[in-house]
Amino acid sequence: MIQYLVFGGNGQLGRALTGVWQGRGAEFRALTRAEADISDREAVRQVLAKWRPKVVVNAAAYTRVDQAETDVDDAWRVNALGAQNVALACQEHGVDLVHISTDYVFAGNNIGRGYSEEDQTGPASVYGRSKLAGERLVAHGCRRSIIIRTAWLYGDGPNFVRSIVRLARRQSQLTVVDDQWGCPTSAADLAGAVDRLSGLGAYGLYHFVNDGQVSWYGFARAIVAAMGLPAEVRPISSDELLRPAPRPAWSVLDTRLYRMVSGCRPRPWRVALDEYIAEGLAEVNHDS
Repeated sequence: MIQYLVFGGNGQLGRALTGVWQGRGAEFRALTRAEADISDREAVRQVLAKWRPKVVVNAAAYTRVDQAETDVDDAWRVNALGAQNVALACQEHGVDLVHISTDYVFAGNNIGRGYSEEDQTGPASVYGRSKLAGERLVAHGCRRSIIIRTAWLYGDGPNFVRSIVRLARRQSQLTVVDDQWGCPTSAADLAGAVDRLSGLGAYGLYHFVNDGQVSWYGFARAIVAAMGLPAEVRPISSDELLRPAPRPAWSVLDTRLYRMVSGCRPRPWRVALDEYIAEGLAEVNHDS
């Protein structure tokens, strides 16, 4: 028997959770997709029967947002049916489940006010619709479940911060969209929130992001400045980028419920970003 088991163990959140649990000597198992594919219901059941965890974290997801527009079946197989497989196995074994979801479940038209857990959803992309379906299947499939929506995640692995650093070292000018707003979120901080809520047994739906909001353009400028790079960052519109999947124009999430239940306020996004850069995590040459 172990205390924690995470699906998607080689992702940014999975790696951050590993750091949290190792830091306090907790017994855990972080599984990659090769070790346990959540779209295989029987494989998920066998994993839980073998390790008998007290808490399962489902951080596995199909996250290729643009590709999902044509790769619809695979996106739904992982994000919806895979999530249901994990939820049903947790219910069967009497295990607490923490499921990770996304800001893409919203339409992005709530401009000027952060989305709360009670606000109406309305995903515009295949990715967002598949993740929303996964939320609903988890809530119905496992009574002892915690669903956490997050956004703009960066940590140990390919991410926006590393992409901007890499491009700013190669190019004198970058173009980044300035009409999509959200909350950059440290994977380390999200891991702390996962650990905190699971420890409280606080079942339900929560939003967790770092405090404050910024556009992708503003975020990119902050990254370049913090790294001391000379590249110029120029704003463009989403229409100029021409990507297959629509993105929410406003992805700001309200964390009031998380703050009330946990007694903790998320750090400002600039503070979390500065720490990430100071620790050298933006220096790793990942393609993202």
